[in-house]
Amino acid sequence: MPKVLLYITSKILWIFLFYNTDFHENRAHVHVGKRDTNRLCKIWLEPSIELATQGDLTTTQVNEVIRIAAEHKDILLRQWNAFKNGNVIRMIKIKK
Repeated sequence: MPKVLLYITSKILWIFLFYNTDFHENRAHVHVGKRDTNRLCKIWLEPSIELATQGDLTTTQVNEVIRIAAEHKDILLRQWNAFKNGNVIRMIKIKK
């Protein structure tokens, strides 16, 4: 499970990642959770940012990670394309 983005706030560390099985999916997406999240949220990155599954996140948390994904959509899509092309993914850290 390559981690592609860590988004660090004063309250929460959000982890954006791909599952290895995502390699076979054509539509770009990312899974998001925080520490101790059992079921991750899934967010479609194309054609627009939208929720696929909520996972264990609250509605407020989903809104926050959708906002983060929209703000960093270009980075996440570059990471997705690198992943799909079999390239090494380097995790990006963003502190807010």
